[in-house]
Amino acid sequence: MNIRFTSSLTPEDENTLAPALIQTVASILELLPVAYMIRIDTSDSQVYQHSGAGSRSSAPKVSVRSRLDGLIQSQS
Repeated sequence: MNIRFTSSLTPEDENTLAPALIQTVASILELLPVAYMIRIDTSDSQVYQHSGAGSRSSAPKVSVRSRLDGLIQSQS
């Protein structure tokens, strides 16, 4: 999957936001049993990236659907 965002932020704001955005998305993807790589290229050519192996063999087998339902219910 390849997702692209286009922002109207300044290069300085992009460089401030990128690490926080990667951390947030990574914390969500860590819940899933998938390998992933997140990469952000800012308008001034800075590159931020993070990857995860997706091997959570010690984690209990819970479906993605039930995890998302739990997340939604806890925010209600």
